[in-house]
Amino acid sequence: MTEKKGKLWIVGTPIGNLDDMTIRGKRVFEEADLILAEDTRRMRSLLSSLGIENKDVVSLNMHNQEERLSFIIRKLDEGAEIALSSDAGMPVISDPGAKIIRVCRDRGFEVDVSPGPSAVTSAIAISGFPGSHFTFLGFLPRGKNRRRLLRKISRGSYGESLIVFFESPFRLMETLREILEIIGDREIFIGRELTKLFQESFFGCVSDAIQKFAFSEVKGEITVVLSGRDEEDV
Repeated sequence: MTEKKGKLWIVGTPIGNLDDMTIRGKRVFEEADLILAEDTRRMRSLLSSLGIENKDVVSLNMHNQEERLSFIIRKLDEGAEIALSSDAGMPVISDPGAKIIRVCRDRGFEVDVSPGPSAVTSAIAISGFPGSHFTFLGFLPRGKNRRRLLRKISRGSYGESLIVFFESPFRLMETLREILEIIGDREIFIGRELTKLFQESFFGCVSDAIQKFAFSEVKGEITVVLSGRDEEDV
């Protein structure tokens, strides 16, 4: 009799609105022997809202993913089905998990995905920009490294593709001012708290965005889509 081989599932979770949880993702959570999550309390809250109780939930974050590897491999060797999730959205997209996925694949374990919401693709879709080409930069670096990156964008290192990134509300104004100074007054989309109760969308030029957010207290999770380089920038 052939022993059951373990399987790793990558499961997308809502970025704000719980109604965005997919039927398939819920089923994977229900059937999983173990769930890996960045924040176990948030995951248990999500599971509870889905009517799923008594699940084994283990933390997996940027700081402990190395030490978790042997534990995960042992569980898969025992035939477990494991669901990998992040706090919100798709795992690996500015979240941990990539190394574990590679190791599982290298060791011959099946890896499958139950896709879900993503702030990246959601922001592009609602921005109105053509989404055929884009570059996702995660969270921008700080200080000199950020200015260096903005100069690369200004020089056309990413061609005509949209530039998509996450930003802290505490650094949004500083980033916008540096974009205006280094790149210019391009069109920009700023999505705040996407899919959540207090969702806010802004579309306009960078200078308009500075005026918009200069006198307001910006809170929440922010996704920015910056228009690509065009012929006038050359």
